[in-house]
Amino acid sequence: MTDEQAGGEKKLPKIGRVDAAAILLMSLGEADAAQILKHMGPKEVQRVGTAMTQLADVTQEQVEAVTSQFLEAVGDQTGMGIGADDYIRTMLTQALGEDKASSLIDRILIGGNTTGLDTLKWMESRSVADIIRYEHPQIQAIVVSYLDPDQAAEVLTNFDEKVRLDIVMRVAALDAVHPQALQELNAILEKQFSGSSSTKTSKIGGIKRAADIMNFLDSSVEGELMDSIKEVDADLGGEIEDLMFVFDNLKDVDDRGIQALLREVSSDVLIIALKGSDDEMKEKIFKNMSKRAAELLRDDLEAKGPVKLSEVEGSQKDILTIARRMADAGEISLGGAGEEMI
Repeated sequence: MTDEQAGGEKKLPKIGRVDAAAILLMSLGEADAAQILKHMGPKEVQRVGTAMTQLADVTQEQVEAVTSQFLEAVGDQTGMGIGADDYIRTMLTQALGEDKASSLIDRILIGGNTTGLDTLKWMESRSVADIIRYEHPQIQAIVVSYLDPDQAAEVLTNFDEKVRLDIVMRVAALDAVHPQALQELNAILEKQFSGSSSTKTSKIGGIKRAADIMNFLDSSVEGELMDSIKEVDADLGGEIEDLMFVFDNLKDVDDRGIQALLREVSSDVLIIALKGSDDEMKEKIFKNMSKRAAELLRDDLEAKGPVKLSEVEGSQKDILTIARRMADAGEISLGGAGEEMI
């Protein structure tokens, strides 16, 4: 007797959240999907768009599963007596995390369009750097703080070492910016982008933000910048360093998290990354693989010839990018130095 015969209902396949979103949007049609996508941030659009391009031979069963999951979620959370605003805030915060959801929540609930600052998130990093290149350093720091850390890091690479140091020092010193100041900055930017809105966001920057941005810089740039920060303020440099999440911090991730991460990392990238790791890190990886897979990885590491340091650092950065993405999605917990535990 099958599960369907026994229970009277067809057992639907489990589908990851990003793939589910991609399938749901594609099943809606172009016009409706576009209306949804315009309310999403650049990173979310990129992730869902990438998932769409990788979809192949989607079955009717999968579409039914996604639709069922969506209707169930809506049915559970939008009953009579629950305010729409509360539902939207809770849904977006659970989906994106508090930091990423905040500006999107304001845009939707306040009824505004994309602000001038938000528009920068959709632009090429070099273009953002060109826009703020001749602005006051404090304006540069506010803009860099407002961007997602990976984009902020790319923007910084378009400035010389002295300017990078000044911006990061100012980012670390930022705590709260008066809403009126942000609105004035938005007004300046919106004259260039022909947009209109205001923002309630005021708390940006800080040491943690500086550390997040530093995490995404190339190792050579990051090392030079950290040395410069410590020359100016050794205590601040130490605080930033303590909050940075580096490859070695993966030792602090629990076994379930490592196993989930390994499923997303190609063997070629893993081999090169581990060429620059100590024995403790290698053992952390080996013990979270099957015995056979661990033996094959050991053999591949021994057979692999010398690897350039830049290649090792590049592969480690790739793995850290995947780890941060999974952490943002709530799939793993990084813990360690790079994440505050509550």
